[in-house]
Amino acid sequence: MHPDDLLLEDIVRREGRLSDGQLAAAKQQQQERTNEFGESPALSAVLIDLGLITEEDCCAWVAQELGLPLEDLTSRRVAGEALGLITREQAKSYGVMPVEAKGVGRLRIVAGNPLDLTALDELGHVLGLDLEVSMAPPSQISAAIDRHYGGGEDEVGFDEQPEGDAPGFASAEDEATDEPVIRTLQSIMREAVRMEASDIHLEPLERRFRLRYRVDGQLREMEGPPKRLQLPLISRVKIMADLSIAEKRLPQDGRIQLRVEDKAIDLRVSTVPTAHGESVVMRILDAEGLKPDLAELGLDAEDAATLRQLTGLSDGMVLVTGPTGSGKTTTLYSCLHEINRPDRKIITVEDPVEYQLSGVNQVPVRSEVGLSFAAALRAMLRQAPNVVMVGEIRDRETAEIAINASLTGHLVFSTLHTNDAPSAVNRLIDLGWPPFLVASALRATVAQRLVRRVCRHCSQDVVPSAAEKAVFTAAGIKKLALVRGEGCPECLGTGYRGRVALFEFFVVSPEIERMIHDHAGLLALRKCARETGMRTLRDDGLRKAAQGVTTLDEVLAATVAESPSNLSV
Repeated sequence: MHPDDLLLEDIVRREGRLSDGQLAAAKQQQQERTNEFGESPALSAVLIDLGLITEEDCCAWVAQELGLPLEDLTSRRVAGEALGLITREQAKSYGVMPVEAKGVGRLRIVAGNPLDLTALDELGHVLGLDLEVSMAPPSQISAAIDRHYGGGEDEVGFDEQPEGDAPGFASAEDEATDEPVIRTLQSIMREAVRMEASDIHLEPLERRFRLRYRVDGQLREMEGPPKRLQLPLISRVKIMADLSIAEKRLPQDGRIQLRVEDKAIDLRVSTVPTAHGESVVMRILDAEGLKPDLAELGLDAEDAATLRQLTGLSDGMVLVTGPTGSGKTTTLYSCLHEINRPDRKIITVEDPVEYQLSGVNQVPVRSEVGLSFAAALRAMLRQAPNVVMVGEIRDRETAEIAINASLTGHLVFSTLHTNDAPSAVNRLIDLGWPPFLVASALRATVAQRLVRRVCRHCSQDVVPSAAEKAVFTAAGIKKLALVRGEGCPECLGTGYRGRVALFEFFVVSPEIERMIHDHAGLLALRKCARETGMRTLRDDGLRKAAQGVTTLDEVLAATVAESPSNLSV
């Protein structure tokens, strides 16, 4: 909502300036004009367009309500001293007109929207001046800027900075609301959504501003914006994410919610200062693209049955392990979706809540107010849940509460960062928990990795080489249906489109529980699990490659082979 909407609505209702029907029609028009990025026009603009009020009336009402002087800029002349304190681009960007320099460090300006305090504070910070504000209609301000500074388009181009020239950053922050900057950022976001990218990377280098998308786990460099737009683009992102554009020395995190191509998109924004400016990464969370269903994970019938058996337990702990970006959250959401019934209370604690799950109580971590994973989990257990999900076990305190919860009648799901499934046992012990408690609490760990799928639009059958046959034969796989993508517009020439997960299930059987209790080592645990049917990540990957889901190259790059020493103790 625009800063003046509530005030203007209050004025017209209180003063009887418009009927309820007229106001309702205007607000309906305002909603209908909301664009794909969730931006709508100000209520004042809609009322003026509908001919229900004039710009002058609106300005006079707001000025009177705020107790601000009302200016008439139609014939007013401004001294050059005041004009010299603000550039034309700054005046246009912020919608203000300087009218009087009032001694050292003070400037009187006329604003079309004095309620936009963020913009006015930002302008004062950029100029290093204290601002005195009066008010005039925006059209008068625009005409006065053209009259005093000279007409013409803003000088914000799209050409690259000539090599050897110093980048012109003098007014970059002030251009953050200019149309070329907004259009460029919208284009970047639309292209990322079209390519189904998971991340947008804006990276300042010495002589250029690099743009990269992460598509199917791989970074792809695109044609970047011109270097001269580096600061205004970054400032625009920070404004949208409600971050401080004045703070460039420390990392910041924020969030943007918008609609792109009729899709609801969440962007998790992270900024980090680098040698050549702030690097920005926007993680794209497509709520409409999330499919929390076990059938969508790429599990075969046997693994799907094992996971359903685990989700049907009444207590204990189930852990999903893997590096960042391996799909652990999606797997956890799929488990919760499987058991989300009216007779079960499910509570999660996440940092942050990535997707909204209907019927699930989701608690976001807020460290700044003391709501850590441990504090949230402790409070959650007083809500009498049946199922608890902890986004990540990071420390001993969180592990302690989670394990105690699993031992007192709760089914607990969480994640750990380990290389394989059996290693989760050692990780919990390293966090300070005695083996006998780990043995009693842990029901299973599931390791996973993501590999790229072969593009179905350009896949071609391939004849395996002798070396490839040997790899599959060693894994006991004889039937091969290998394929490879030739590259097409659908997969952007890569031969891959989308990703599929590889899984490794380490189920704690009575024998493994006894071994954990007796302080057995990792190799002994892995050997016992293998002897009782556990397939490794590589085993699962080779099966999927043999079925034509992915390629052998992808599997070998994402998994580690078991050496003979790993199979003996």
